[in-house]
Amino acid sequence: MKVVEPPIQKPISVLLIQDQECVRFGLRLLMESKPQVEVIGEASGYSQALTVIDQNPPDVIFLDHEHGGNCNIDTIPDLLFASKSSRVLVFTGEWDPEAHYRAFGLGAMGLVFKTDPPDVLIKAIEKVHNGEAWIESVTMARMLREMWQSKVRSGENVQPKSSRRNIHRLTEREREVVALIGERLQNKQIADRLFVCEATVRHHLTSIYDKLSIKNRIELALYAYQHGLAKQPLLGGD
Repeated sequence: MKVVEPPIQKPISVLLIQDQECVRFGLRLLMESKPQVEVIGEASGYSQALTVIDQNPPDVIFLDHEHGGNCNIDTIPDLLFASKSSRVLVFTGEWDPEAHYRAFGLGAMGLVFKTDPPDVLIKAIEKVHNGEAWIESVTMARMLREMWQSKVRSGENVQPKSSRRNIHRLTEREREVVALIGERLQNKQIADRLFVCEATVRHHLTSIYDKLSIKNRIELALYAYQHGLAKQPLLGGD
């Protein structure tokens, strides 16, 4: 009986954007210690990154975001325009909920912190490459809660708006998916909860984003809290 060999998986190609050479060297060593990842280029800033992308578009653009540095989230739209098949993963050492939320709004697919263990970084690269948004549930919960508290302190209206936009267009199953997004569940967890496959969850999310004119899961979670589609985050202590 002939044994059929499994197809060889092509490594995930990564472009490193970081303005410190020593840090880039360490990140490259870490990533390339895993057979599923291949660093195909490095850049110290935006202009150099565009040159690398033009020569060899990567699967994942690993953007080290630092305020005041050569790398920042404002470049995300241009990077994605230059390489429409790439996905952006933001790497940061700063806790800035507003900036992190904005990064997702600009097109980032994931967020990892410099304090995260190496295996989390590799997992984030894999998830983003597979088309999934990546942000750990604890981080997302803290970010959403702090943003919610900021809205309350500023006196911004956080109650459901009278127009409720296009909520009426959502099906009952789509409302269930939105509520589970509000619980910060990932696609597989949602699929298990609803007894469907992950592809079905992705289909529902695509439809939800289109109906509500929303770009990503974090924006959807905030919208769900604001409009009573999911349980609001606690405003008290931890």
